[in-house]
Amino acid sequence: MKQSELIKQLSDEEIRKQLFLSQSLLILISIILSVILFEKMTDWLLFFDWNMGEILLYGLIPGLIIVFIDLGMMYFLPEKYYDDNGINKRIFGDQPLFYIFTISLFVAVSEELLFRGVIQNEFGYLFASLLFAFVHIRYLRKPVLLISIILVSFFIGYMYELTNNLLVTITAHFCVDFLLGLVIRFKK
Repeated sequence: MKQSELIKQLSDEEIRKQLFLSQSLLILISIILSVILFEKMTDWLLFFDWNMGEILLYGLIPGLIIVFIDLGMMYFLPEKYYDDNGINKRIFGDQPLFYIFTISLFVAVSEELLFRGVIQNEFGYLFASLLFAFVHIRYLRKPVLLISIILVSFFIGYMYELTNNLLVTITAHFCVDFLLGLVIRFKK
């Protein structure tokens, strides 16, 4: 059965539960892999630097650039090119701002811990960026979304290469998810 058909069978609440479960699984995988791959569990703390200039320059500004490019795509391209079968509408639509903030932060933290904090540190930029794009499997049959997620993955991975700071990538990822979540929420 196609993914789109499976999704249609789920309620909005079930989709949101699946999102929380999948992101929780990513955090668990991050913890397990860090125990296996890192010399000390506390080595992870080295990847968090509260350098606000770096966070703004390499996290917030790139996040805003990604959002503006996505908004441009939404404006100029027919909806069918960037539609993910309505999943994001079902996750963010008609939700309170606190929910959009919380889910965006949870997704950004869980995915960046795994893909940049563990995988990119241990297996490299190329592998982490491609795996990140592949995990967003619902975009595989949507060429515009696939190209977009690959470019975003490499862009955010590159910001990590420059800074070696997970707070930078978490900020960029959160900015993208939160602002686009707001666009979906308030789009008429």
